[in-house]
Amino acid sequence: MRKTLYLLSAASLCGCVAAAPPPVEPNGNPSSSPLVDPVPISLALEEIITAGVRQHLKNPIAAKFGTMLAGERSLNGRHEIVACGYVDDKGSPGGNEPFIGKIYPDAGNSFELVAINGVSVIGACKAAGLAMPELKPNS
Repeated sequence: MRKTLYLLSAASLCGCVAAAPPPVEPNGNPSSSPLVDPVPISLALEEIITAGVRQHLKNPIAAKFGTMLAGERSLNGRHEIVACGYVDDKGSPGGNEPFIGKIYPDAGNSFELVAINGVSVIGACKAAGLAMPELKPNS
């Protein structure tokens, strides 16, 4: 009888695990995911991205853009589009450089370049959910 009572007590406690509450933003809204929902790059979006990146290049006129990916998310209560891609700025050594930027539709589609060049850019894009293809080094 005691064994049965212990087993029933143990079984009833198994369902009493409390789940952690979902993260909450400072404004009280549920926190959003840092991952983006992929969106197609329209001509208008491409123009915003390329114009924004060109502002930070040594030779913006000769720049050629490669693969670009974009996705939207809400982070800390702000809607943003994350854009990742490659740019070949003829004025810089190394050829294709990865970049990551953000577009804020609620702020007149303003563009913010987060980073350009470096392995951390590829990692930041992957962390956002935009898996950029790795480029082979120029031979």
